[in-house]
Amino acid sequence: MTESKLQKFFSNTIVKSFIAYSIFRAFYGAGILIVTWLLATETEGPWWYSVVFLAFSMVFSRVLFRYIKKRRENNSQQSSI
Repeated sequence: MTESKLQKFFSNTIVKSFIAYSIFRAFYGAGILIVTWLLATETEGPWWYSVVFLAFSMVFSRVLFRYIKKRRENNSQQSSI
């Protein structure tokens, strides 16, 4: 039985990683924007608190995604054994 072109496309590891990263960024990004908006409008802190928070979140999101990706790869390797 042959796979369709679409099934082959979605079974590619690069495509799977891109989709997972896009979903992660969508939810994480929405959360970061809400927190940044609350920092900028609801607190008495200076404006640069929001900038520092955004800079920290850029680095933290990369670390968090690498952790999630590594854990996901380890789980998929264990389940294929």
